[in-house]
Amino acid sequence: MFNMPSYYQLSSIQRGYPYYRSASGESSYISLEEALSLIEQAVSGEREDELFYDYLISMAPTQQEREIIISIRDDERKHNRMFRMIFEAFTGRAIQSPTEVQFQKPESFNEGVEKALMGELKAVERYRNIRAGLLNRYYRDMVFEILTDELKHASKYNFILNLELKRKLNDIAN
Repeated sequence: MFNMPSYYQLSSIQRGYPYYRSASGESSYISLEEALSLIEQAVSGEREDELFYDYLISMAPTQQEREIIISIRDDERKHNRMFRMIFEAFTGRAIQSPTEVQFQKPESFNEGVEKALMGELKAVERYRNIRAGLLNRYYRDMVFEILTDELKHASKYNFILNLELKRKLNDIAN
């Protein structure tokens, strides 16, 4: 009769976990190659993002909102530099940016802020996967900084949307 090994004798793949093990013994559900591909995708849209942020800045109804979006745009520029550095450290090559970029303007400032908010939340999910695939703590910590910035950006966009709601409520009350 065939003896089935105990649960703990099975490899992680046999137990149904799609993790891989690095040479250092760390486990992850995302490979380094997948993480690098996600970095490349994140950076490839940088020019379109910059045009989008510049548009939002130009449409912002107050100086306070302009300054908030400028700070977010500047963080995004920093993130792109960090992702480029990580990619080059692992691959030895630079990420090429597209030369011609199409930019679709939102119909209103608020629609743009809502789009930006949802983009920040999607980025958190993508960057969490990037972080999981990086084997070196130094680079994982860099991506953690980017992740926390993205969460901060989402909060700032929510703040801007609340400012607009307050303006509308004041208009109704007056």
